[in-house]
Amino acid sequence: MQIIDCQVHCYERDRPERPWIGTLAGPKEVTGDDMVKAMDDVGVAGAILVSPYAMYRFDASYALEVYKQHPKRFALVKPVDTTRPDVGEVVADWGKTEGTVGVRIMMALGATVDPQGPGVKATLDAAGESGQPVNLLCWGAMDAAAGMADRHPNTQLVIDHLGLHQPFDPPAPDAPFADLPDVLKLAEKPNIAIKISGACTLSKTGYPYDDIWDPVCSIVDAFGLDRCMWGTDWTRAVNLLTYEQGVRPFVETDRFSASDKEKLMGGTLARIYGWTPG
Repeated sequence: MQIIDCQVHCYERDRPERPWIGTLAGPKEVTGDDMVKAMDDVGVAGAILVSPYAMYRFDASYALEVYKQHPKRFALVKPVDTTRPDVGEVVADWGKTEGTVGVRIMMALGATVDPQGPGVKATLDAAGESGQPVNLLCWGAMDAAAGMADRHPNTQLVIDHLGLHQPFDPPAPDAPFADLPDVLKLAEKPNIAIKISGACTLSKTGYPYDDIWDPVCSIVDAFGLDRCMWGTDWTRAVNLLTYEQGVRPFVETDRFSASDKEKLMGGTLARIYGWTPG
């Protein structure tokens, strides 16, 4: 089984040449080399490297540097600014850049996005024309995501992190899966896939996170394995678990068959993003 992580983040130390705009939970830096070592230690073949919005906003220059160093291990997604009048051109140009596989719209973390605005329309139109999945950080905005799917049926949308608010530090929320019914409704939209990423950070019982399986399996049952992709959301999760702890429970669980794991932990990602490591 080739394991592919659907979302990781790399970043360098805060420095004048590439200053942090905000902060991200994690060490002072996690370079491409650091991420590759973490993946090698637990048998992860590759990952979708998402340029971290919290630190770099819409500047994906460091992610591009990491890709050049490790082109066989990473494919790239970057956040786009839907308030830019030329955002459609930005998306189209990104799709022509070596190593890229998609874009991201931030609808949480304080980002202001009009889901019916011209910038979102231009982003989804350009992404659909160029075959790039659009990743949505959209907890608390499931109706908006559903409307976007309806208005752009030829664009692949991918819901980040189970569509649920996830913590940066322990403990897990009191009711981490309270909004799950709203997420499950999105399964009605055939052009929406979902990342089963960061799920372990929602556990209230700790490793090996036995309390996550019922809600996770309800998402898989609703969407089907052909629209579900496992991931760790490393390094956002670093204060709650190790990288290995984000991988092992999914590798070792008996809730999925071997063939199910092949889809969930790599096969579906390869099809949706059109990319495999190496």
